[in-house]
Amino acid sequence: MKLVLGARCWVLCVVLGAGGVVLGAQTPPATEIFLSPLTTAGAKVTVGRPLNITNNRGYDNQPQFLADSSGVLFSSQRDGVQTDIYRYDITEKRTVQVTRTAENEYSPTLTPDGRTFSTVRGAEQKLWRFMMDGTDAGLAWTHMGLIGYHVWISESEMATFVLGAQREPNTLQLLNLRTGGSDVIEKSIGRSLLLRPGRGTVSFVHKPADGPWVIRELDPRTRQITTLTPTLERSEDLAWTPDGAIVMGQKGKLFMWRPSTSPDQAAWTEIADLTKQGVENITRLTVSPDGRWIAIVSQADAR
Repeated sequence: MKLVLGARCWVLCVVLGAGGVVLGAQTPPATEIFLSPLTTAGAKVTVGRPLNITNNRGYDNQPQFLADSSGVLFSSQRDGVQTDIYRYDITEKRTVQVTRTAENEYSPTLTPDGRTFSTVRGAEQKLWRFMMDGTDAGLAWTHMGLIGYHVWISESEMATFVLGAQREPNTLQLLNLRTGGSDVIEKSIGRSLLLRPGRGTVSFVHKPADGPWVIRELDPRTRQITTLTPTLERSEDLAWTPDGAIVMGQKGKLFMWRPSTSPDQAAWTEIADLTKQGVENITRLTVSPDGRWIAIVSQADAR
């Protein structure tokens, strides 16, 4: 079964790296998700006190805000065996389980129709759709390789992450959902695959073995790739703000990068130190569509 999304169906695929979807019988790492208010006034950015919204001894990861910024979808393992998708309601401060299947689900990602979300599902790591209440909406895509992460570019385009086989590097691929064709665009990429706000382009981290890591941008229409900026040292997870800035974490600190007409002026600026609030080893993070919240994955418990 294959879902056809229109006359022009392309998906962007990247292969899995450490710290995200878990393969085989490997035990997922114990992580928590923290939610902080985010305020921007001109050049000043303020990150409020983080709240642990998962409070779970097991795995909690891959937060994804709802389109109206009212809540967060995330993957969670609560019984030591099964990973399902949960939703946290920001106003009610309440968590509900969304999916209940016999297979693991990871990386909840909103689809453009606003009625469904897609996940990486099962040992074969297929892309599967669910209604927002967890009702099964069917197969979105299956691939010869193992898909780790993905993001929808439009109703007919998607970006995903696919794992390199036999120690081969992870690859960025452009997939055509209508024809089933796929093209490798880039090798040795990181797990953070995102839409750049207002551009229709996809950002990713290039991680060459013999050089610095850099954030790059792919135009899926022309396949042109441009380099935006080096990452923070050995950091690969990032989030875009609605106004076009990038946020990255390094240990317990958050940094921001804004594009500049002068490359010398486009640098990383520290915006928050969350170590005193018990947030350390920041990995995945995401900013709400309205720019008012930031969700942060950390290996530490909040104090």
